[in-house]
Amino acid sequence: MKRFAGFDYAAIDSRLSDDEKMVRDTVRSFVEEMALPKFMEHYEKGTFPSELVKPMAELGVFGATLHGYECAGLNNVAYGLMMQELERCDSGLRSFASVQSALVMYPIYTFGSEEQKKKWLPALAKGTVIGCFGLTEADFGSNPGGMRTTAVADGNEYVLHGSKMWITNGVGSGVAVVWAKLDGEITGFLVERERKGFEARPVKYKLSMRASDTAELILDDVRIPKANRLPEANGLKCALMCLNQARYGIAWGVIGAAMACFHESLEYSKDRIMFAKPIAGYQLTQKKLADMATDITLMQLLCLQLGRLEDEGKLKFPHVSMAKRNNVRKALEIARTARSILGANGISGEYQSMRHMCNLETVDTYEGTYEIHTLIVGHELTGIPAYE
Repeated sequence: MKRFAGFDYAAIDSRLSDDEKMVRDTVRSFVEEMALPKFMEHYEKGTFPSELVKPMAELGVFGATLHGYECAGLNNVAYGLMMQELERCDSGLRSFASVQSALVMYPIYTFGSEEQKKKWLPALAKGTVIGCFGLTEADFGSNPGGMRTTAVADGNEYVLHGSKMWITNGVGSGVAVVWAKLDGEITGFLVERERKGFEARPVKYKLSMRASDTAELILDDVRIPKANRLPEANGLKCALMCLNQARYGIAWGVIGAAMACFHESLEYSKDRIMFAKPIAGYQLTQKKLADMATDITLMQLLCLQLGRLEDEGKLKFPHVSMAKRNNVRKALEIARTARSILGANGISGEYQSMRHMCNLETVDTYEGTYEIHTLIVGHELTGIPAYE
């Protein structure tokens, strides 16, 4: 099959700086040469390719938009393009980078003490330490404010008790950003892996995100020093700020998955002969391809504008909800359509579309479901909350 060379129907590249294009193309080469050849095997086995962590760190992927602490200090468009290329490989690869950057490094950078930043951010940027984010609980996904995990002050320590579910990077993490209720207020804490009573149990038998490390975190009266509290991470709003960072990366990332599916189905349709001509020559196939190309272009334009707004300090969280809601659902539809063009071959692991389709079923749910983001946008438009 023809090598992927990007998709730019509306000349969006003309709106990117040379540095932004260089960052994208560097990560694209990494994906083509190092990541994609490994991923189907890992997906089938249900394992994460940890050997890719070091080269991703060397590319400056982790904490890419942060300044100082050995981070790259890139703009938000460059970061988005990184996420796009990683997810073109697999949602599990982008999820790893998203969690490390937006859900671990960002809260330490934004809410942590200077000592916490100096201790953790350089190691996380280098990938020598892996982090995870413990907010979701088995009974509290869309309503994280109902969490049952607690923190109780005891002398110079806090004692954390509870559990977290569906935690990306959980098994391989060296540190967890854990959210718990301290005197009734949701607060952020740093919990090292070696703490007594802390356990990360792998979630098995997944039919989606198989090449992603997913865990349940158990906190059985885990004692941490008071210095492990993130001093400015007080209130659910702080946790949601972290999620907003991750959702921004997702909105970009799924463009990559959509482009991978589009490219595969387009090239396949030009080679697959049916009734004496390529299926690309039939009207129904061309409609599918035209719809996919249109949706990808609109996704690209939306994310580019959001990235520019973020760099100007003008991005609002409902903007990100709109992009996450729209782009993930459109990418999922594109993956399903691509699989239909591939016909029976679409279920083969030799092709990417069904793997992306299965992954995107999860991405459509995590970091806020399609329905929750619909209500966030609706609240912004009407001024009336409809969550309950």
